[in-house]
Amino acid sequence: MNRFFDIPSDLQHDWLGLIGLHLREALLPVLGGLLLALPLAQLCVRLRWLYPPVLWVTTVLYAIPSLAFFVVLIDYTGQTELTVMIPLTIYTLVVLVPAIVDGVRSVPQETLAAATAMGFGPVRRYLQVQLPIAVPAIIAGLRVATVSSISLVSVGMLIGNQGALGNLLHDAQIYNRPELAWNSVITSAVLAILADAALVGVRILLTPWMPSGTGGKGGKRGKGGAGGGESKTAGGRRPAPAVPALEDAAR
Repeated sequence: MNRFFDIPSDLQHDWLGLIGLHLREALLPVLGGLLLALPLAQLCVRLRWLYPPVLWVTTVLYAIPSLAFFVVLIDYTGQTELTVMIPLTIYTLVVLVPAIVDGVRSVPQETLAAATAMGFGPVRRYLQVQLPIAVPAIIAGLRVATVSSISLVSVGMLIGNQGALGNLLHDAQIYNRPELAWNSVITSAVLAILADAALVGVRILLTPWMPSGTGGKGGKRGKGGAGGGESKTAGGRRPAPAVPALEDAAR
């Protein structure tokens, strides 16, 4: 067990240092992807003709192997963390843009009309009504993007000492120490599970109006439509999620 945490000195970090480096290289691209996806998705919502080409471009970029990205970028950014994080940021768009677009489009027209009647302008309506109601869909996209990013950081070992925990896979072969490979795989998996659980917790905090156990996927719709009116539950009726969210925004 001691050799499990005995990290070779050529990695220039101890085990906790590698974990911090891995999280930085994985989570910053997700944050960057979210900042890019929010305005891009809003454009796709307002200009419906723009969504298919954007989705096509992000899908094509996602299909490009990370090694090909490294070869192109390495002449500009060198063997640095940035060379790893730029492709990871681009990869998140194929998940985050559709998640945000679908979440925003799911907001009932009745809710948007009510917000407009209350004096909400387009920007305020987007930030205080549409995005809060779209939180479950956005968090679902973030969960996929985060877990994927955590796993893909290890590919950075192909361009030198930039793979964080993935560098342990390389050293496992060099020093004939299989426990380093197990360390890399197990630690990365645990980080992905913890990050996913943290995002679930964030979703619960941000959407207290959602019934427990829905997991962000939503339940069956009642006669009132997609959240515009009331939906039935076993104990009677409850207001749809759009209603309390709009009330919170008005406050």
